[in-house]
Amino acid sequence: MREFVEGQVEVGGFGSTSEYVRALIRRDQDRQRLRDLLLAGAESGEGTVADAAFFADLRARARGGA
Repeated sequence: MREFVEGQVEVGGFGSTSEYVRALIRRDQDRQRLRDLLLAGAESGEGTVADAAFFADLRARARGGA
């Protein structure tokens, strides 16, 4: 495992094994946040249909019309 990590440090442009490990931790944190957001979205119920009328209303509200 040590050889693998040292190889990843070399080809990945990391300055040390610690930097590589920190990058792995950040990536895992990002993946966990994304998973949590996806689960929250799945549990939030059915959303609004995004059809032409929806976007027309959205544009009107963005222009301050509604």
